Amino acid sequence: MSHPVPLLNNEQLLQVLSSSNNAVAVHVAEDAIIQYASDRMIAIWGKDRSVIGKSLEQALPELKGQPFIDLFKKVWNEGVTISGTDTPAQLEVDGELHTYYFDFEYRAMKNDAGKTYCILHTATDVTERFLNMEKVQSLTEELRASNEELRAANEELNASNEELYESQQSLRDLYEDLAESDLRFRNMVKQAPVGICIIRARDLLIQDVNDSYLEIVGRRREELENHTIWDAIPEAAEAYAPVMNEVIRSGLTFRAREHEVVLTRNGVPETLYIDFVYEPVHNDGHVTAIMVLAIDVTDKVIARRSIEDVEERIRLAVEAAETGTFDLDLAKRIMLTSDRFNVIFGFDRQVPWEMFASVIHPDDKATRIAAHEAAIRSGKLFYEARVLHSDGSTHWVRVQGKVYYKDGKAVRILGTLLDITEFKRLQQQKDDFISIASHELKTPITSLKASLQLLERVKNDPASELIPKLIDQSSRSMHKISALVEDLLNVSRASKTELKLNKTPFTIAEMLDSCCSHVRIAGKHRLIVQGDMQLQVTADEHSIDQVVVNLVNNAVKYAPESKDIFMMVSREGEMAKIAVRDTGPGIAPEKITHLFDRYYRAESSGFQNSGLGLGLYICSEIIKRHGGDIGVESELGKGSTFWFTLPLD
Repeated sequence: MSHPVPLLNNEQLLQVLSSSNNAVAVHVAEDAIIQYASDRMIAIWGKDRSVIGKSLEQALPELKGQPFIDLFKKVWNEGVTISGTDTPAQLEVDGELHTYYFDFEYRAMKNDAGKTYCILHTATDVTERFLNMEKVQSLTEELRASNEELRAANEELNASNEELYESQQSLRDLYEDLAESDLRFRNMVKQAPVGICIIRARDLLIQDVNDSYLEIVGRRREELENHTIWDAIPEAAEAYAPVMNEVIRSGLTFRAREHEVVLTRNGVPETLYIDFVYEPVHNDGHVTAIMVLAIDVTDKVIARRSIEDVEERIRLAVEAAETGTFDLDLAKRIMLTSDRFNVIFGFDRQVPWEMFASVIHPDDKATRIAAHEAAIRSGKLFYEARVLHSDGSTHWVRVQGKVYYKDGKAVRILGTLLDITEFKRLQQQKDDFISIASHELKTPITSLKASLQLLERVKNDPASELIPKLIDQSSRSMHKISALVEDLLNVSRASKTELKLNKTPFTIAEMLDSCCSHVRIAGKHRLIVQGDMQLQVTADEHSIDQVVVNLVNNAVKYAPESKDIFMMVSREGEMAKIAVRDTGPGIAPEKITHLFDRYYRAESSGFQNSGLGLGLYICSEIIKRHGGDIGVESELGKGSTFWFTLPLD
């Protein structure tokens, strides 16, 4: 009695399908949700079983943009079967996107009502087969092309055999031509205006050399021909042998311009500048010789460097003189300027010509325009004008230039620019000084003249009470004139470095105690000496006394309400420091930098004092002669301290 064969359950069926070499998957719904996928299909996708239950697009996002998702929708909606052979698909496997080829089928599975309830998806990876077929096809095409080439080669060989005899005859003719050509080449080498030397590559033996090369290296022909190059010119071997070896090795040309080389020419070492080329000569892919081409450019280099040296000296001179330069194109109205030119005009960059013109002081614009108009006629540009900087400051400039013409028309101006602000300030100081000196001298001279006129009237009356008063008044006037003249003589001596110093050792405090007796006698101010009372220096005591008197006089003059004037002595390193301090109104910061200039007078508001503005300048010259420094510290409303230092040794 036969037993019925048991049927496989669903799980066993799925297990059997999983074991198949063909990849199988089951999808449901329009989105191709994966309900089942065999191990083979999972491997093809490069995923794991987490894709079960996901739509095809979620499980394989790299399929977006490829046709497969749309094909699934078509199979589901239309109930059709779609298949493909050698179809490419891009899949992400192990994090990388690769192109694979598949034979596949999407089959709609329908119920009795004809409605699709799932899609059976089968696929076979035929990538290897597809690539092998491509290779076979490629090889077939190459073989076909080779056969065609072989057929053509056979035809050419037949033709070559026919031409061989003719070629042999031509070769003989060519050899004769080559011999003639070689002779022409050697003649050309010998007659060439540049130095030429042919060197055999394998042993560096000189094969040919022309007279120009012999002249450059300063050798006779017998010293070079049939010698190796570095035996013939040993002094150049260290620098150039490695270069030539590299040309032979690489087969690449080496070019050099204006190389400096020391050659022993006619027994005397000389420095030359040479343009040269190491040109490799190839034969069957190998370098067989080196052709050296050389030109002596020593004269050209020396001439150019002389020009460059002159240009550099001119540039340094312009920079040292702090001169700005400009090049104005009158036709295009474009001006090129140097950095110093821009700075003098108050700019940190190149700006248009119109911007330079715009910062000229309004009162000087007409002067500038008139100077340019006159320059067009005369060929020379010159004017002085004020320039307004963006910070509100005013600067004087001096412009000089030369006009260049073409066809009688002015086309260009080249020129220089100087900042003459300091010169103008000094010029103004000199003008002020002449005015002040005239005024200062006029007052005592007028007084002296009046006294002498009165004395003239009463000279015959010895008992007149006016005579002593007039003599005393005349004496004071003469003293005032003498003091002014002495200041002028001192500043003249300082300018000519004629200040003579008679250095002796003395105690500073003792000198301070004994000086300025005129202030002590007047009794309006107390002079208080403080600090190191034993400190000594070796200096010209009379000159230092003069400096202290000048500083004390300034304190009395400009700080009349400062009853106490302090004279302080201290040691700072290897220097002695002497300071005079008052408690007066102080000095404005903008005046401090000019206090020690010639002719400068720092008038305080509300004070009118006599003097030539030379005292502090003379003091600074005396201290500089001693090798010391002089300066001032001041704060408005809190007084001023003038100080100077002297070397202790």
